[in-house]
Amino acid sequence: MIYKEYLKEIIQLAKKEDLGEGDHTTKACFKNNENGNARIFAKEAGVLAGVEVAKAVFKAYDKNLKLETFLVDGDNIGPGDEILHISGNKNSILTAERPVLNFLQRMSGIATKTREYADAIQDTKAIVLDTRKTTPGMRLLEKEAVRIGGGKNHRFGLYDMIMLKDNHIDFAGGIDKAISLARKYLEENNLDIPVEIEVRNFEELEQVLKSEKIDRVMLDNFTVEDTKRAVQVVNNRIEVESSGGITLENLRAYAETGVDYISVGSLTHHIKSLDISLYVV
Repeated sequence: MIYKEYLKEIIQLAKKEDLGEGDHTTKACFKNNENGNARIFAKEAGVLAGVEVAKAVFKAYDKNLKLETFLVDGDNIGPGDEILHISGNKNSILTAERPVLNFLQRMSGIATKTREYADAIQDTKAIVLDTRKTTPGMRLLEKEAVRIGGGKNHRFGLYDMIMLKDNHIDFAGGIDKAISLARKYLEENNLDIPVEIEVRNFEELEQVLKSEKIDRVMLDNFTVEDTKRAVQVVNNRIEVESSGGITLENLRAYAETGVDYISVGSLTHHIKSLDISLYVV
């Protein structure tokens, strides 16, 4: 799992908000030395993601719990498929249940949706990307779920790419000024990170192509027809990304225009969690 220390922080936050001063319900029902068994099952079809996270959560609650894995991240699952077997302290299993399922369900929902998008254009050159439209504090795991589902990660944050969007351009005083400021900043700070710029029309696209200092151009809310024309204008000089208004229904039409990337915010900000449950044996 990427960024193990960050994952530990996420788990501790989930534990803190849920556990508080203690699980009074479980404490009321069971003595602390009682052992039991539980199994986690899928209740609907999809793509599994978050197994390694789930195991880390269980261990954060009780390092002595025994975990047996039957399926791994990226596997296709269906109703009744067993994912994980847990044995050990009853209190630990029941107290960790909800955080474990929250991570599994959401990550699997994202992976399932991403797989659907990725499969729809797998025979084209286009690659499905996520965005920064993620749940605060959950970006690492949501982007990991996108990767598990077959998509690729766009920038993780504001630190690994310069992304000149419309507001940056307007504040800076135009395309040329924004690019100039960005390149100057990179040189002064000895940074080697990619530069992407958003364009809203063909006039802005032509300005970008004249600069020769951009790695990727994002076509913001271009129609399919205009996107195809833009790809021809760019003529492989820089990478081309489509963004804005992309749905599963029009995804393939955009992919067939010849763009390199298609970013889809709904992969992470508008998803349905997969139905996964824990049952006591």
